[in-house]
Amino acid sequence: MEEFLSTFIRAIFIDNMIFAYYLGMCSFFAISKNVKTSLGLGLTIVFILGVTVPINYLLEKYVLVEGALVWLDESFADTDLSFLSLILFITVIASFVQLAEMVIERFLPSLYASLGIFLPLLAVNCAILGGSLFMQQRAFPNIGTATVYGLGCGIGWLLAILGMAAISEKITYSNIPKPLRGLGIAFVITGLMGLGFMCFSGLKI
Repeated sequence: MEEFLSTFIRAIFIDNMIFAYYLGMCSFFAISKNVKTSLGLGLTIVFILGVTVPINYLLEKYVLVEGALVWLDESFADTDLSFLSLILFITVIASFVQLAEMVIERFLPSLYASLGIFLPLLAVNCAILGGSLFMQQRAFPNIGTATVYGLGCGIGWLLAILGMAAISEKITYSNIPKPLRGLGIAFVITGLMGLGFMCFSGLKI
């Protein structure tokens, strides 16, 4: 339980996808102008990361790594399919993005219209793929840890875009210097928020 909590907290605050690795910035900047739309996209990313990271963990452990297919037959003991990991990870992610897109289009048409092209583009969102690649790199001991990590990454991304959207709405009527208006002030705010999240790196977990 302690390991799960540690992984969860680290994924949200210390290894935040936006503020620690700057992954998924295109949709982060494009959507973070409205809190409601940002919440919808953030929850979608929480769902996709929470589902695809453990599935890709199982693929990694029981199909891709050298000797993983030994459960089929002893003759596969030396088989190494790790070169397929990237394409299989993207396939799994694209499948669940398509599922999420169909559900949102059916039940939340206004959110679907607000997200536009950025919803199908989640299939190649570097934050979502990064979750699976970091999982692969860190070699988590079990699927529970991988699931907690995926959920933590998603929640961290959700907090980042919600914070950015809330600030963007607040400064709409602020007197911002002309050269900084739009994307310029967004970069400044993101940098300041990243510095704020760096404070969590001092946590002893």
